[in-house]
Amino acid sequence: MQKKIFAVSFLCTAFLFSCTNNKPAIIPVPPDEYFIKEKFIIDIESITETKDTDNVYNAAGSLPLWLITFINGGIEEVEKLDEYYGNFAYIGINEGANFNAIKMWADNFSAIRDFPMLSADRIQKRMISSASLYPDDEYGAFFELMVKNAYNNVYPEAFIKDTYWIKLKTGNDTTETPSHIYNYFILILIDRTAMQNAVLKMADAAYSSVTPTAAQRTSITRLRQNFFTGF
Repeated sequence: MQKKIFAVSFLCTAFLFSCTNNKPAIIPVPPDEYFIKEKFIIDIESITETKDTDNVYNAAGSLPLWLITFINGGIEEVEKLDEYYGNFAYIGINEGANFNAIKMWADNFSAIRDFPMLSADRIQKRMISSASLYPDDEYGAFFELMVKNAYNNVYPEAFIKDTYWIKLKTGNDTTETPSHIYNYFILILIDRTAMQNAVLKMADAAYSSVTPTAAQRTSITRLRQNFFTGF
């Protein structure tokens, strides 16, 4: 039987989770890692268990609509679902072989504390994608300060909408004890208007603190006018 493979682009970067002697440690991903265009490959036939079922023959069929949509189309398609109309959606992702450890990460995930990293990642990517030159040249000190403000900002409107995990067999049929890996997904929503206002407020604060060149002022103005196109 031909295997069905789903590829997922990591549009929303989560935290990497490491365990030493079964003691969990939450480690922020270094910012440079955010821009690696990784592919997250899910072999649907290797799903042996999910949050909703341990029936290997029906595990893949138990996935919620938002997760199936994310797997097939990315975060933009999730935001198009009627249920999430008027919101921006973000998905934190973590994986590991120790279910207790990865669940602890999910249980301790806080929209107030951890969402700014996901938000800053998206803001930074938007600024990079809109720059015709290197963003440091295109926007000058505004770029660095805007990203810094994004990491330090607080978003009281952000909230966790749902969580879901899947268990994948990573060993083969000849292995006596097949190894497994768990993938945990956290869906976070924030009101679209509230997010837009927060970004524009950060942009105002960053702009008032720098002295851009004439060319940089033009680029920053253009960015502000079109920031949420393709955001």
